[in-house]
Amino acid sequence: MRARSHAVLAASVVLALAAGPLAAPAFAAPPAPASRFADQRGPAEEALRAAIAGLPNQYATAALVRVGTSGGDWHGSAGVRDLASGRPAHPDARFRAGSVTKVVTAATVLRLAAQDQIDLDAPVQGYLPDLFTPDFEQPISVRHLLNHTSGIKPGDGLGDDFAELYAHRYETLTPQRVAASAIAKGPEDFVPGTRQQYLNINYTILGLLIEKVTGRSYASEATRLVLRPAGMHHTYFPGTDPRIRGPHNRGYQAVERPDGTTRLVDVTEWNQADRWAAGDMISTTADLERLLTRLFRGKIVPRPELEEMFTTPAGVPGATMSAGLEYQEADGQVFWGKSGGRYGYNAFIGGTRDLSRTLVCAVNSTDAKGTERNPVVDAITAAALR
Repeated sequence: MRARSHAVLAASVVLALAAGPLAAPAFAAPPAPASRFADQRGPAEEALRAAIAGLPNQYATAALVRVGTSGGDWHGSAGVRDLASGRPAHPDARFRAGSVTKVVTAATVLRLAAQDQIDLDAPVQGYLPDLFTPDFEQPISVRHLLNHTSGIKPGDGLGDDFAELYAHRYETLTPQRVAASAIAKGPEDFVPGTRQQYLNINYTILGLLIEKVTGRSYASEATRLVLRPAGMHHTYFPGTDPRIRGPHNRGYQAVERPDGTTRLVDVTEWNQADRWAAGDMISTTADLERLLTRLFRGKIVPRPELEEMFTTPAGVPGATMSAGLEYQEADGQVFWGKSGGRYGYNAFIGGTRDLSRTLVCAVNSTDAKGTERNPVVDAITAAALR
């Protein structure tokens, strides 16, 4: 891969991974050329080691990386378990996977669709009549939620900035309240299916849909239909528990003092109940690698439902998101993946569809929800795609 295109793809992957009548819509799949990664000998181990060397630094306190290629695999870790002790980072640590949870939620919905429990073309208003008001006259299909073309407005949170959210970090905001607050804001921002807008609310409502059609909790169904088939034995949904159970590396957020200096605030403990089906999962890099590989091989979601994860809505300008995933293309290569970020933690999974190149990483970023690119994440991605 040429240096310029390589850099563009690396940056694209990192940055990406933060519709009338309900007739079956046309979908456009991005091109799937033969992967040039398939001819490479293996991971660029020296570059990968260099990418995570020197941690902790101002951008991250720890990093866990797993790269898979047709020529071999590479696993590495760097940084510290916590700043107070300075102990080396736990290589098998659990962490907050953030919006990577959406991959699991999408796969759960698609498995239920394969079992004829959910119709992807049916209006979600019919499944959840008690949630939607009569103002929502335009039908919003389940598929619109999956690919972020619903137009539903965002739900409320417990604050608008870090300081306010941090002050409420032990409080519980239920997904039901989040969904109700979104619906209370009125009908869609746009006609469903005509634009793509990435919002957590789509997957919060999908979590409610899963519970409605199965009569069981989101966590139990996602575990039964996705986590267990994927072999994700160290992954769980914390509910209202603010802790990370089991071995983990602590997360920190950089906060500027009045004098312009920066301090790191420990944000490891945080009640993520409002993120729920959109982003509360706790996992490991090994488990996320299992999810990625088994999902792409059709071991979790059967075909043709799996194709929903590799197709984007046709006729929607600039659409790059499918059901649970997003694609980026550079230099003839298509890379499918998903990123996630909660304060103190960034996560990413992705790969070529043929799995000739995969990347799973977790970085304890000191500004995980910031708008600026993280040099550590950039360096990992660039080295992984060499």
